[in-house]
Amino acid sequence: MQATISGQESSRVKVVVDLEESEVADAIERAAVSLASQVNVKGFRKGKVPKSVLVAHLGGPAVLRSEAIREAIPAFYARAVDETGIDPISEPDVTVVRGEDDGPVTFEVDVEVRPEPALEGYGALSVTLPSPHVTDAEIDALIDRYRETDATLGAVDRPIVTGDVVSLDLRAERADGGEPLSVSDYMYTVGSNALAPGADELLLGLRAGEDLTLPGAAESGVGTYQVHLGQVNERIMPDLTDAWVQDNTEWSSVEEMRDGLLLQVRRRKILETRLAERDAALVRLGELVNPEVVPEVLVTRETNERLHDLGHRLADQKIELADFLRATNQTPDGLLAALREEAARAVRIDLALRALVRAEGLAATDEEVDEELASTAAAMATPAEALRRDLSESGRTGAFRAEVSKNKAVQWLREHVTYVDPEGVIIDLARLDDGDEPTDA
Repeated sequence: MQATISGQESSRVKVVVDLEESEVADAIERAAVSLASQVNVKGFRKGKVPKSVLVAHLGGPAVLRSEAIREAIPAFYARAVDETGIDPISEPDVTVVRGEDDGPVTFEVDVEVRPEPALEGYGALSVTLPSPHVTDAEIDALIDRYRETDATLGAVDRPIVTGDVVSLDLRAERADGGEPLSVSDYMYTVGSNALAPGADELLLGLRAGEDLTLPGAAESGVGTYQVHLGQVNERIMPDLTDAWVQDNTEWSSVEEMRDGLLLQVRRRKILETRLAERDAALVRLGELVNPEVVPEVLVTRETNERLHDLGHRLADQKIELADFLRATNQTPDGLLAALREEAARAVRIDLALRALVRAEGLAATDEEVDEELASTAAAMATPAEALRRDLSESGRTGAFRAEVSKNKAVQWLREHVTYVDPEGVIIDLARLDDGDEPTDA
């Protein structure tokens, strides 16, 4: 067999595959054996039909030859993919141009291939991650949460500020005109946003004794709230002393409490930074690929795979799709749109990594492919040569090599991208890898 690329236009290529007569003859023999085990011929058991009888039963040698060519083309096409190194992304359009009746066979394949977009700006890529640094204000806020649990209320004669606890007399006017609902001395914390949309902003600056009308939330069935402001109270928190810390926390002093909280928050923030690192860098790299060059066929395929995976996960958990949609407050169209957006992002990342492989010469070596193949085979509990043969026969050797190359690109990206926090301060990931604590702001 010989495969050559005869032409390329945009993202489509034409591959010409020439088969020798001996290869066609072998294909006919294989087809005869296969068909003999499938057809029913009176007087013969399946698989025991003589070839001459089978040919006559099918309608002559031409029919057998045609069926043999049809069955053999997928395997020869897979070999052609490996030999030419093309990267098809759509179903091939196959045309037999010679040898349908006798002699050598030639068929042409017209297929869409993966585009190779330009990747500009990857060398100076900056990625924003959650900051691993802990500020004094964050520690102070955590300590205040502890103090709030032991706080008392004290009446004040001043305008309401955030954090005050106000006694409210509420009258809820129902949107449907039904009987109003009333409650007295309802203790409400201003700033909790638990009353009605925009209520907390309207309460700020008012004083005890004033009245206020608030719009209700549509989903609550309340049209308006009639509010009378009673006593305004402020939270009086205990003094932060070693004695209070000993009596109310797991620590024995204020200094020990601050140090303990600092260590907890550092660990959490470093973990958050680490979790965000890879995905953030890949998404940022993918954004360098113009969405206009992303093939629709790849986005559709990725969307379908994600939908299929979701279906399997729901089935494993015995959850109906309708119940999942209700629980997540989604519509079928909304779910599909979200999956499609994720799929388009994933395709752009894939194209970007491949472009990075080309730009930086990161193509996997034969040794690296062999090493990864052996590792994959071991994980699958199958011989490495069996996996290699399966990849070759299915035309996926190139895809496997591409995955190894992309893994190298991910590592290159991690080492060359600049990571910064939301304030633009550079994050040294090597220090996080070494377990070194960051310098806190």
